[in-house]
Amino acid sequence: MESGTSSPEPLPSDPLEAFPQKSLEPADIAVLVLYFLFVLAVGLWSTVKTKRDTVKGYFLAGGDMVWWPVGASLFASNVGSGHFIGLAGSGAAMGISASAYELNGIFSVLMLAWIFLPIYIAGQVDMYAGAIFIQQSLHLDLYLAIVGLLAITAVYTITGFDAVGGMEGLKEKYFLALASNRTENSSCGLPREDAFHIFRDPVTSDLPWPGILLGMSVPSLWYWCTDQVIVQRSLAAKNLSHAKGGSLMAAYLKLLPLFMMVFPGMISRVLFPDQVACADPEICRKVCSNPSGCSDIAYPKLVLEILPTGLRGLMMAVMVAALMSSLTSIFNSSSTIFTMDLWNITRPRATEKELMIVGRVFVLLLVLFSILWIPVVQASQGGQLFIYIQSVSSYLQPPVAIVFIMGCFWKRTNEKGAFWGLVLGLLLGFIRLVLDFIYLEPRCDQPDERPTVVKNVHYLYFSIILSTVTLVIVSTVSWFTAPPSKEMVSGLTWFTRHDPVVRKEQLPPLPLTLPQNGTPESSSTSIQLEIVQENMSQTHSCAVTPKRSKVVKAILWLCGMESKGKEEPMSKVEPVITFLEENPFVKTLLDINLIICISCAIFVWGYFA
Repeated sequence: MESGTSSPEPLPSDPLEAFPQKSLEPADIAVLVLYFLFVLAVGLWSTVKTKRDTVKGYFLAGGDMVWWPVGASLFASNVGSGHFIGLAGSGAAMGISASAYELNGIFSVLMLAWIFLPIYIAGQVDMYAGAIFIQQSLHLDLYLAIVGLLAITAVYTITGFDAVGGMEGLKEKYFLALASNRTENSSCGLPREDAFHIFRDPVTSDLPWPGILLGMSVPSLWYWCTDQVIVQRSLAAKNLSHAKGGSLMAAYLKLLPLFMMVFPGMISRVLFPDQVACADPEICRKVCSNPSGCSDIAYPKLVLEILPTGLRGLMMAVMVAALMSSLTSIFNSSSTIFTMDLWNITRPRATEKELMIVGRVFVLLLVLFSILWIPVVQASQGGQLFIYIQSVSSYLQPPVAIVFIMGCFWKRTNEKGAFWGLVLGLLLGFIRLVLDFIYLEPRCDQPDERPTVVKNVHYLYFSIILSTVTLVIVSTVSWFTAPPSKEMVSGLTWFTRHDPVVRKEQLPPLPLTLPQNGTPESSSTSIQLEIVQENMSQTHSCAVTPKRSKVVKAILWLCGMESKGKEEPMSKVEPVITFLEENPFVKTLLDINLIICISCAIFVWGYFA
């Protein structure tokens, strides 16, 4: 007779459950806790070290980074948890074509350093850096997260390839990876026949090759060459040579996502077809709570099933760290633009404390809006996160990119042309965006009754149309209106970047007349300003700081608004004149590496095209 104290048999798990092992092992939890204790210690150390209670300390980063932190920052700012989840999910659903976005980015990040940065520096662009963690608070854990992600990804990628029999085994088994609960007479859930090709049919495919070459390039240029989150990383470099070296490093790293994100997503479909490749809406809802599809669980499913205990916890830790660094970068940069470029203009006399509060409140509003937008993301583009991001980018980024490029390379572009190009271009893109939200893509077993402009015009083709329309509007309006003055384009375009800065002609000084008190009248205004500033400084020094409770002091310290005496005047970083100077040998070495990097990218394009 068996003992009554024996443990009962574990209940069998649901075969459709995406993650049957809901709890981490003690070793995973220990690694997770230790990692975040380390991150917290670094954050507290940097909090004490840096001046977070000033606008300069919160919004500004230094310009003394060498090439490898610049390259790591560029790659880390671009590749976050959304890339791992989204690219792996797109790989599971449609094959390797989504990697075209990463390969396209190689050329754009190189153009940033070789073409656009000289214009920025020559034009004395204000080096507002919207995320000080590059230089201070998240300097260590940002790189640690990315190194950890790549290292652990390499482990499960090699393990996954071994499980499916290498590349040849993946090519054979991917087309057989069908959900067992799929309806036999339905085409839903079938792998694409062109899954291992980047260039696909221009009419019937999910990513047409003309759209990849043309429609994809304009948003890519916007992201890599004009977006503040990316550009500020290059502006933090010591000089142009280090900025070029950082772009080269990021470009080489951009070759990795195909092998470390897309292919693992395809491997996950082969190993777990019932969950990752589910086709029935009700079953998908049961698996991942998304009736549009469950391809986006491909990456976490592979990680949790293949990685051993301990590495799972470390992977979760670095994924969360990468997510935090990406969100911090985006939210902080958005806060910088709103606070410094909008709020500070409407309220030019705003104090530093007011600007800090406005910036943080704006971040909270962004977080709230992002949470409310999650259901829209789930229902769009068949539940593929990465494709949703790219489609929205194709509707909103081309007008901004075209206006920016025209301003950099055509001296005749003026304010009216840029204004109407932006207004009409963004209006067209917003209309298409709204139509996509109203008329969602039907399931494969349902008829497509969407309007023709939504059904037959791919978002990459719409990007080409939108770019062309914006280009025509900017060119036409600029040509038929007054050209910009010489001082408005001096040093601000590619062809005038070496011109001396032209200032507006100053009015001749007023004649000096001595009134009864012997003070020149022409200098009375400046004297009054000096008196006002002196009185303000005396008032500030004599003011008694009100006593605060310890709770209020703790809250202000956590928010970075503790008072430390006299406020520093707001100042901008002066552009470094020697930034554009390059050692001839280093310049030649960088140019040779540029050719090698472009050749590698073209080879990968050609091999998988």
